[in-house]
Amino acid sequence: MSIFYTLTSTILISLLSLVGVFTLSLKPKLLNKFIMSLVSLSAGTMMGAVFFHLLPESHQYLRENQLYPTVLISFLSFFLIEKTLHWQHCHKHDCEVHSFGYMNLIGDGLHNFIDGIVIAGAYAADIRMGLITTLAVIIHELPQEIGDFGVLIHAGFSKRKALIFNLFSAATAIVGALVGIYLLSAGSQLQGYLLSVAAGGFLYIAASDLLPEMRKEPVGKKLLLSVLMFALGIFLMLAFTWLPLEQ
Repeated sequence: MSIFYTLTSTILISLLSLVGVFTLSLKPKLLNKFIMSLVSLSAGTMMGAVFFHLLPESHQYLRENQLYPTVLISFLSFFLIEKTLHWQHCHKHDCEVHSFGYMNLIGDGLHNFIDGIVIAGAYAADIRMGLITTLAVIIHELPQEIGDFGVLIHAGFSKRKALIFNLFSAATAIVGALVGIYLLSAGSQLQGYLLSVAAGGFLYIAASDLLPEMRKEPVGKKLLLSVLMFALGIFLMLAFTWLPLEQ
């Protein structure tokens, strides 16, 4: 059953790459406001997922001297991936266009591949953990996919080409899920390590990518909205702890 949930979730996440084309008709001012709300919500869900679910669940599989070093290594690895592959997240429709657009697609593909492996590990732990991880990834992917699509369009890609490239990059999540399912069939401690990797990755993305975006908001209604959306994300993750879903 976890295989069905894993593949369904990663297929859904891959299809999110198509959302970019639907944003072209939106006015830039409205789009930026919408995206910033999603960015704040994403930061909250990721932080909540780490502290309410991923770390507590990892304790069931790993000792402290295994768990926390893995989280730190994961955090550092995401930083190195970002620097080595120039993988950077874009959360606006008019992001600065860089010459390494194809390299950015490769980086996003690797990121999505890791997401697929992590989601497989989360569903292997239990259904609730898989749903939590999937929800956090989906909320994060929405503004990222919109931004990535906008970058490709402004870089000179046709709408069709941008859509196809984004879809191929996103589909690596399905490949990652299949790899994760295969590795988990060995029945080792891999589940705990995958959850720890997810915790480190979520912490890095939230702390280095999402929260700085929130910090740019001027003091006032916009900042208040960002804080409220951040709090809503945390609350959503807390609410999941009340669901009696088990594998």
